[in-house]
Amino acid sequence: MLRAQALLVATWLLVGCAAVPDSKRVTDAAASPLADLNLTRTEIPPLLAAARAAPYALPPLIDCESLGEAVVALDELLGPDLDALKDESERSMVERGSEAVGDAAIGAIQGAAQGVLPFRSWLRKLSGAEKHSREVSAALAAGRVRRAFLKGLRVAQAC
Repeated sequence: MLRAQALLVATWLLVGCAAVPDSKRVTDAAASPLADLNLTRTEIPPLLAAARAAPYALPPLIDCESLGEAVVALDELLGPDLDALKDESERSMVERGSEAVGDAAIGAIQGAAQGVLPFRSWLRKLSGAEKHSREVSAALAAGRVRRAFLKGLRVAQAC
């Protein structure tokens, strides 16, 4: 237990040196034991809950502007789609290296934080955290399907 805590502190110091820009990712990684105990939960936004309930439902208005707004709303929740991702060759070596260091630091924090809980997988099942995690994953997947469906509608409308 003491070793895991020492590793967590050391990782925090590394993160400070690596200057990870996204403090939310650091906080989420460090708070993962709370999520494992189902004390903190990722709330599913209403838009993703609706997408999960009916990913292929036709929107009330099928015009270019409405469809574009719906896609943008999903982009804000899900991040950029595959067709909007920046080409890896356009990013500098410093950008790629900085991102890799940040990802490694976040992974180390999360691994150390998760190592604090003994029998983590059982605790996740007993607390309901595992079920909620599957629900969040399903909502994200439904949101991606919904976005693809809406983009298909936009193509069909010649937008």
